[in-house]
Amino acid sequence: MEFFRNPNIDFLGKKWYFLAFSLVFSVAGVMSMLFWHHIPYGVDFRGGTLVYVKFAQTPDDNAIRAAMDRAGLHNARIQRYGQSGSNEVLIDVSEQETNEQALDRSKTAIIDALETNAPAGKQDLNNTSVLSLKNYLLQRDPMHLGTDAEQKYGAQAQAIVDYRDKVKGGVLNSLDELKGSADPAVLATLPDGFFISNFGVRNVEIVGPQVGAQLRRQALLATAYSLAGMLIYLAVRFEWIYGVAAVITVFHDTLITVGAFSLMNKEISLTVIAAILTLIGYSNNDTIVVFDRIRENLKLMRRDNLADIVNRAINQTLSRTILTAGLTFLTVLALFLFGGEVLHGFSFALVIGILIGTYSSIAIAAPILVAYQDWQSGRGKAVVVLPAAKETARRERAKAKV
Repeated sequence: MEFFRNPNIDFLGKKWYFLAFSLVFSVAGVMSMLFWHHIPYGVDFRGGTLVYVKFAQTPDDNAIRAAMDRAGLHNARIQRYGQSGSNEVLIDVSEQETNEQALDRSKTAIIDALETNAPAGKQDLNNTSVLSLKNYLLQRDPMHLGTDAEQKYGAQAQAIVDYRDKVKGGVLNSLDELKGSADPAVLATLPDGFFISNFGVRNVEIVGPQVGAQLRRQALLATAYSLAGMLIYLAVRFEWIYGVAAVITVFHDTLITVGAFSLMNKEISLTVIAAILTLIGYSNNDTIVVFDRIRENLKLMRRDNLADIVNRAINQTLSRTILTAGLTFLTVLALFLFGGEVLHGFSFALVIGILIGTYSSIAIAAPILVAYQDWQSGRGKAVVVLPAAKETARRERAKAKV
């Protein structure tokens, strides 16, 4: 299948337009990273505490943020997650410690901030642990049990918490919903010591600052190693200038992708780094296809100048590029639109990266070869011998000897 039959587009003739386009987006991204939003690291890289909260009604992000500020949890990040209508919110707060006390402290601080007009002396049943509930029942002893009271009240407390978490999704709307989940005597005593809030904390995670710094370093090393490996491979497979052109192209793609995250103030997490590494391979593969066609054309068009050869190679691979990139783009676009908040950063990086990676294979990588040739010629040096020309020269020398 082909979109074009014998296209003859002068891509190199539009190189200054391509350069202007790349400069605008690259400079905008760099300016944002330096002066505006900087690089918006996620909790994976900067350290902090993630608290997953589910609300009984649709939450108000501004009200949650204001409650965090009143509790001293400044610069908390509020993010919706889960399916639409699930009323689930991820609260990201800074935390410099990595122990269990830090987990409990952050969880308690957020619960205290969100609980408004809580009755004095009562616990929130939506955020009560099995142990706390068991201790309350042991103290009240509503079933008048004997020596095995701890085991039986532990089972009753576990049944109530399981009903709350597994049946009601972690949030009870009223104590009446518990009917049938535990002994009537146990349920009858709950109103004396518990009340129902409009939210429940589902999970708490913490990443220490030292771990975040280590992850940042490993992410940079992974990206650097991939670029170095690409340079070595292309230098061996083609010529060193091909490797340089591919590395510059991938650096261009990565810069614009990270710049887009900074401009839109989207967090860069480990999944985003995985997407960027995926894009490095994707962009490199597309570039190699163009390079390989250039090499083949050098064998057939020995008398043409390099600019015409490169133009022809890009036009010959244009249908393949559009088919491959278009299908991949539609897939990641669907992931971006319907994948949910958890995959939003990952899919956003893929959407931006595939567009820029496809563009750079045509508008950046191949023109670098021509620019290098022109630069060498302008210095009065012999034009660099590209792989196919080397092979041709070798064959001609072999014929001359015969």
